[in-house]
Amino acid sequence: MGKLVKVKDIVIGEGMPKICVSLIGQTMEQLKEEAALLKTSNVDIIEWRVDFFEHIDSEMVIQALYEIRKVIPDKPLIFTFRSAKEGGERELETASYFALNGAIVETGMADIIDIELLQEEASIKELVEFAHNKKVAVIISNHEFKQTPPKEEIIKRLIKAQSLGADLPKMAVMPKNAEDVITLLDATNTMKKQYANGPIITMAMAGTGSISRMAGELFGSDVTFAAAKKASAPGQIPVDQLKKVLEILHHSL
Repeated sequence: MGKLVKVKDIVIGEGMPKICVSLIGQTMEQLKEEAALLKTSNVDIIEWRVDFFEHIDSEMVIQALYEIRKVIPDKPLIFTFRSAKEGGERELETASYFALNGAIVETGMADIIDIELLQEEASIKELVEFAHNKKVAVIISNHEFKQTPPKEEIIKRLIKAQSLGADLPKMAVMPKNAEDVITLLDATNTMKKQYANGPIITMAMAGTGSISRMAGELFGSDVTFAAAKKASAPGQIPVDQLKKVLEILHHSL
């Protein structure tokens, strides 16, 4: 077993995959309402998808983060600005993207930040170092919304994310058929057994890929994303249903 990633009371990399649900409110009130709903749910980790939020300037984002934290002080929190090219709601200039993430790290209110693999490499390394110095864990992620790359390419990208300092390399792909899902699961299994030095996150999206969100404990993905009221990505399963499936599989292994 490689290293584990501990955020608050959650240990990523052992036992059942940890369930993450995203906050996708556009307004402060919507975010607080979503956070209150998740406070007592079967969720291990909460992600704030800030690209859905109506305000993107750092001051308003930090204020919203403060309000979210008042509602869920004890839940591990991922801060994610997902760019449109990676399936998100909007774009930011490179400098603004890294400045926003850096400002969030500085607050100490996020446990994990998500950095996109295709961002500027030197800036990724600088932000990773800053985050680690502030005891903030890092996901480095890549999303393919049009296809499933070959197994070797999926592994290559996960290895690159790991080499850039990711505590949690993440890869999401879009399958067109069952063979694509098998490719993703095979790549996950090989990455986990041969190359990973800690937890990894993988998934095949859409309904076709939903099995990948359930079978992480067998194939090697350590976090799975579920839906509460509304999915933040195609193929997410309602959190309570996913929890039951994960428990069934866990007790069968």
